[in-house]
Amino acid sequence: MDIRDQPAIVTGAASGLGMGVARALAAAGAKVALLDLDADGAIAAADEIGGLGLACDITDSDAVAAALDQARAAHGPARINVNCAGIPGSLRLVGRDGTVDMERYAQVIAVNLLGTVSVMSKCAAEMMAAEPLDDDGQRGVIVNTASIAAFDGQIGHGAYAASKGAIASLTLPAAREFAPRGVRVVTIAPGLYDTPMAHGVPEEALTAFLEAPQFPKRFGTAEEFASMVLEICRNPMLNGTTLRLDAAARLGPR
Repeated sequence: MDIRDQPAIVTGAASGLGMGVARALAAAGAKVALLDLDADGAIAAADEIGGLGLACDITDSDAVAAALDQARAAHGPARINVNCAGIPGSLRLVGRDGTVDMERYAQVIAVNLLGTVSVMSKCAAEMMAAEPLDDDGQRGVIVNTASIAAFDGQIGHGAYAASKGAIASLTLPAAREFAPRGVRVVTIAPGLYDTPMAHGVPEEALTAFLEAPQFPKRFGTAEEFASMVLEICRNPMLNGTTLRLDAAARLGPR
């Protein structure tokens, strides 16, 4: 896909990976709508790149529909959708205070999984109704964000691992469902990246992570994540798969 002039929807775009993706897409010529629960952050980031900043709680289906309506009115039907919105979820299934807090567990699933599904399904519907962009009949591309926790889940992070594992598992069936209408679905599973979410990781866990065999021996950057997003958009053969972007890192049990 030629990214220039294509309408793009990026969630979680007020900071971290989402902001990095929004910047990269705008630099490549896309018309970017930045969605985030942090309305001020989304608007500030949008002003910086010449995009459209929109307040959106992705767990609220009506709010998602309203935000996409605004983006479509400004830029046209979505052709690129990158879902980066997510929250951490550190809670044991059985802890000192008893069994897991189901309200917190459900919140992690609601944001990381159901919120992603809500946005991607609505964007896919827009894409499938639009005209093809090329001789292949391509109409759009959706990039979701999982995590290496989907495969290397750690003790006490079951909610997060489950939510991200579900995103990875959804990739192929979604790609197969959308294939007849020329919409691709790819998931990126990043390792540890220098984002606000990583700042909450305990120091000992970070040390252990960086001491493990991997290269490069550092955090990834939002720019490196965004570079992969751009390649997914440009390369039509990338479809129905989850790509680990993790410097060969593997999480230990703790």
